[in-house]
Amino acid sequence: MAEEDKQQDPTFATTTSDETKPDEKSVTEKATETATAMKDNVFSMFGGGAKKADPTTTAADEENDRSGSAKAQADKAKTEAGGEGGGDDEKAAEEEADVHFDPVVHLTEKVDTKTNEELEEQTFKMRAKLFKFDRESREWKERGTGDVRLLKHRENGKTRLVMRRDKTLKVCANHYVVPDMKLSPNVGSDRSWVWNAAADVSEGEPEAQTLAIRFANSENANLFKEAFIKAQQENEALFSKQG
Repeated sequence: MAEEDKQQDPTFATTTSDETKPDEKSVTEKATETATAMKDNVFSMFGGGAKKADPTTTAADEENDRSGSAKAQADKAKTEAGGEGGGDDEKAAEEEADVHFDPVVHLTEKVDTKTNEELEEQTFKMRAKLFKFDRESREWKERGTGDVRLLKHRENGKTRLVMRRDKTLKVCANHYVVPDMKLSPNVGSDRSWVWNAAADVSEGEPEAQTLAIRFANSENANLFKEAFIKAQQENEALFSKQG
């Protein structure tokens, strides 16, 4: 009777069922964990499976794991060490090798440039601007700005007029101051003069030129005229002796 009453009591049946369920779940979970553990063990034998977190693992260990095996890491460290050492050895070899080559051309040697003025004495120098009359275009063209000089030869005593451009030092006037030259004011200016040179060699070959020179002021222009006329007189005596 007691067993019949127990089966008919729904409350007792429910209680009995609830009490047996935890036992069943516990057995299932245990079976699942056992299967999982066996699976992980099999995978770990062949290098597979999920990696378990190790609290003792450092950042350096993780870096080593990512970059390869311990042997690969050792080879890498050895290569890096050998590279650094090799660089030091190469530097040492370069320092020890003292190779000396004698220069073929000595650029420091001073080269004397001949200007054909070495045997001449400067008797006059003044800054000015020179012009040349172009017969084809019938107009004045600028020849350059620089120092106009009168140079007297130390041996034969003859004086010539030489003018070079600034910076380039290119000759823009080069002729003897002969007696037949006449300085004339340029269009009534008191600071410029015009004259004819029968044999100006500034371009290389003797050439007849009509030249004009302009100074900063009338005072400089007059100083040039005085020195020019003096050179003419000295050259006239010398040319007369030769004739």
